[in-house]
Amino acid sequence: MRWETVIGLEIHAQLATASKIFSGAPTRYGAEPNTQACPVDLGLPGVLPVLNQRVVEMAITLGLALGATIAPCSIFARKNYFYPDLPKGYQISQYEDPIVANGTLDIRLPDGSTKTIRVTRAHLEEDAGKSVHGLFPGYSGIDLNRAGTPLLEIVSEPDLRSPAEAVAYMRSMHALVRYLGICDGNMQEGSFRCDANVSVRRMGSEQLGTRAEIKNINSFRFVEKAIAFEVERQIEILESGGQVVQETRLYDADKDETRSMRSKEDAHDYRYFPDPDLLPILITAAQIEAVRKSLPELPAVRAARYATDYGLAPQDAETLAADQQIAAYFEALAGACGEGRLAANWMNGELAASLNRANLEIANSPVDASALAGLLIRVRDGTVSGTMAKQVFDAMWQGEGSADAIIDARGLRQVNDNGALIALIDEVMAESPAQVEQYRAGKDKVFGFFVGQVMKRSQGKANPQALNTLLKEKLGGS
Repeated sequence: MRWETVIGLEIHAQLATASKIFSGAPTRYGAEPNTQACPVDLGLPGVLPVLNQRVVEMAITLGLALGATIAPCSIFARKNYFYPDLPKGYQISQYEDPIVANGTLDIRLPDGSTKTIRVTRAHLEEDAGKSVHGLFPGYSGIDLNRAGTPLLEIVSEPDLRSPAEAVAYMRSMHALVRYLGICDGNMQEGSFRCDANVSVRRMGSEQLGTRAEIKNINSFRFVEKAIAFEVERQIEILESGGQVVQETRLYDADKDETRSMRSKEDAHDYRYFPDPDLLPILITAAQIEAVRKSLPELPAVRAARYATDYGLAPQDAETLAADQQIAAYFEALAGACGEGRLAANWMNGELAASLNRANLEIANSPVDASALAGLLIRVRDGTVSGTMAKQVFDAMWQGEGSADAIIDARGLRQVNDNGALIALIDEVMAESPAQVEQYRAGKDKVFGFFVGQVMKRSQGKANPQALNTLLKEKLGGS
């Protein structure tokens, strides 16, 4: 029996504001427990929430980037439930009237194809506090620093059909919110996490299966592993004649399994009702237009421009366009060295690998765009070969100086003088008459022998292109 996986993600992106959504308390990460929660966050008697205008602008920013509808009027609701880290006994969220609705996001799948994922809604809400276990024997601690932290919950339609698609969508959304500057995307700090709604159904069926919601997954790898486990669990239940139960589950990374947390609530269980302490959010066309004018060139538009202007493959263009700092570096590098493809190859190759090894962002690269351009110019003009250029780059990364200085200090300039190359070729041919005869008898593989011998005599400095051309001429009898 064949089964189809159906997945929808609810992504929680912490908005990059200095203060909370309804109070002036700070949102800095890593503060001592319970030092960043004010009376508004705690819901003490007599206090009133006041909406942070910046979170509205950030929500509009994402909505425009997704091609979504921005609601002219949206309201906040109280989502009622009781949990130790929720001091008010309810969470302020949006239910019937979200600020953003009906957008789309294109993702690139592992096979290189693209797929459009529908985004149902994105709504504003406050985060809860955090339960801390293990610090006090027999007790749990409560840290309310996160209470009131602004979140944008981004809900997809159930358009994802595999764990790999779910990861691709999550990565694309992660890149977008960082690109727009509305979320730092730090998954280790909880700034970007998701709940995955997973179900399976018989192949060809239009009816959705019973779903389980896997809560608070904060890494791309864990999203893929958690969904893969959950899919197998549900298929095993169904194929053994059982029924999947609608519930909330947690992913245990140590055991690589999901386990039941509680029965899954429906909307009516939360008793949503409009928050009487907060006015509706009214957004004018002028406000939307002001945000639109402040938008950067969006990644998809920028990637298309790179593909057209620099002749890049779509996947390379998307990689370079997905991050503002990477895009700025690329444009500076391509402009300075005069060769977009060469710049892209080096950025996606040697530079990316070095940054990954050093765990550095591109803004902190020891080799800036102008310095790398100096090296790529020497590759273009034949001063150094590609192999030599990698040696030079490694030296530049270690702070040994500019490309030209390193090339001169290490004597790495290629031999481009045809006369000098011909003299070396003549020497090798004179000492290898048997190999010359073999080549002229049709044994083309012997050509590599001559290349290697000349390279050895030139200490690896012979220009490969010039050497190949001259060798073919000399071996052919010219």
